[in-house]
Amino acid sequence: MVQTDFGGPEVVRPRALPDPEPGPADVVVGVTAAALNRLDLLQLRGPGLLPGFTLPHVAGMDVAGQVVATGAEVGTLRTGDRVVLDPTIGCGHCAACVGGNPGYCRTLRVVGGNRPGGFAEYVAVPAAVAHRVPDHVDLADAAALPTAWSVAWHALHRVGALRPGESVVIQAATSAVSIAAIQLARARGAWVIAVARSEAKRAAAVSLGADVALDLDDRTAAGVREHTGGHGADLVLDHVGAATWDSSLASLRTGGRLVLLGNTSGDQVSLSLAQVYHQGLRLLGAGAYAPADFAAMLDAYFAGGLRVVRGAEYPLADLPAAYARLESGDLVGKILIRP
Repeated sequence: MVQTDFGGPEVVRPRALPDPEPGPADVVVGVTAAALNRLDLLQLRGPGLLPGFTLPHVAGMDVAGQVVATGAEVGTLRTGDRVVLDPTIGCGHCAACVGGNPGYCRTLRVVGGNRPGGFAEYVAVPAAVAHRVPDHVDLADAAALPTAWSVAWHALHRVGALRPGESVVIQAATSAVSIAAIQLARARGAWVIAVARSEAKRAAAVSLGADVALDLDDRTAAGVREHTGGHGADLVLDHVGAATWDSSLASLRTGGRLVLLGNTSGDQVSLSLAQVYHQGLRLLGAGAYAPADFAAMLDAYFAGGLRVVRGAEYPLADLPAAYARLESGDLVGKILIRP
């Protein structure tokens, strides 16, 4: 399914393209399932947000399937292997890549972001970004993991340094990132306070493991303090931005950490510098996750006890309808696309 212009779902059309051929260090994966991400929708509307984005474009960042062909230099994977893809591909030579952070590579390529992705029958990628999926894990569930779960893992563990016994507030509790974060935080032994606007979404957050679920209003911070012995939260995870900024900042204890990883509700906020420095607050930006985060996230998920939430599934030909469903915001969990 090819995006031919900027606009609504109507600019995505079926097109027959040549099957991809693997380079020497590549594999070709037959797609079992691919999951929609917010970036797919933003780049559909335009303009392209990732450097190097061009039209026509095949989106689909989160992909799982089976290897159908391997390059001559690939010795780690074989035809038939079940794999899930890390969509971030660095040059391998710059300082960021050598330092283990290809997400900051100046020539970063992203599967489905600025190179062909998984909304197709086949996709070619470097073998290094294809990770084996054990037999007990459904490939469709694996397709829901890459972006949301890696972002959540990176924000909670690498950036937020969440410790057992700490309290964490998770905003927009039923977004894909928050669904992952609630479970990962609970697995770490944290006390989880989820925040969501609807009763149904708060109930869903509790079913995923949140200890408490609060409404997002002018009493949210007071509710957080009530459930933390009057102190406030050790950590707040916020990928919403302007709409939750005041609530997130006010929910922190003295010395607390606010991890910022999104701005879907707006980019500009105001704050009191005195509040930040007098209370010793730490404002932490969670940028690109690293391959080590991706691998650690997979290990945790494959070990069991965690689950993805499938919000809806569509055949590849109905991708325009899936885009419309994502934009409506009326679901909990990932939208999966199946060729």
